[in-house]
Amino acid sequence: MIHRLFSEPLTPSNSIALDLSVANKELNPSIFGNISAFCAYIDQYIGAKIGAGGYLEHRIIYEAHENFATSSEDFRNIHLGIDFWTTAGTPVFAVADGVVHSFQVNPGSGNYGPTIILHHPALGIYSLYGHLAFSDLEGLSVGMPIAAGQRLCHLGEQDENGGWPPHLHFQLIRDMQGFQGDYPGVCSKRDLTFYAGNCPDPATF
Repeated sequence: MIHRLFSEPLTPSNSIALDLSVANKELNPSIFGNISAFCAYIDQYIGAKIGAGGYLEHRIIYEAHENFATSSEDFRNIHLGIDFWTTAGTPVFAVADGVVHSFQVNPGSGNYGPTIILHHPALGIYSLYGHLAFSDLEGLSVGMPIAAGQRLCHLGEQDENGGWPPHLHFQLIRDMQGFQGDYPGVCSKRDLTFYAGNCPDPATF
């Protein structure tokens, strides 16, 4: 069973497409390189709605964070999940029956912060929930059953979610490749073919 991520289904009345790609000329280093300016930009754009989008989006915003650089001239800048931008504390629900695969805090500027990964054996897929609240990891254990529609986590504040405006990074993964509590959410262009195959579009799954 596939369940919605939020309390209500996303519709044109409560959500809006948010383009953070290189095609968005409104974005520049003075905005995405400053957390207060970036938060203000997101808030002004989405208003009271949920801003959604980003699968395989080429984003320049990662160049403000050193951990996305693979060399002096190459960045991991292709986004592999869908982001949902809204208010910190917003509850998020498990999309399908499964078990807790792993969880941890991924620290550092631009990283996931608190992260939960579920395994859905019946679907042959894993789901990753990033940029959460610290409290969401309390009481979890590997192998814990999780039901579709069960409240799983919440959007974290800027000081716990890796320094981003509050949002959920949601990603599907076919093969975890041995990762625990973490998995690349962004890749470089040279690795896109592999990651696009291993991380299908959540909107069409």
